[in-house]
Amino acid sequence: SVPFLIRLFPSVLTKFVFLNFLAFPFFVDFRRPELLVNNTISLHLTTEPGVTVGIWHTVPGSRGAEAQGKDQRWYEEALADAHPVIIYLHGNGGTR
Repeated sequence: SVPFLIRLFPSVLTKFVFLNFLAFPFFVDFRRPELLVNNTISLHLTTEPGVTVGIWHTVPGSRGAEAQGKDQRWYEEALADAHPVIIYLHGNGGTR
């Protein structure tokens, strides 16, 4: 009966293969990354009309002392300076 159910409801298979409905670790507020990772802030980018992508901007440990207590504007300006930016794409499962 499992193959029959998968044939009728392909979205069920997708959910169980990628498990993107699970947020691990449990009971953590991923909108506040500064509580989880040092020198990190949550930002949102509008890639095209109607599409907004949430990102975390983490500065390297070498700039950690400089980042302490800074607001969102400082992190946005840090993206525009001469330091390299590494983009990590975690895939379609899990969370940021």
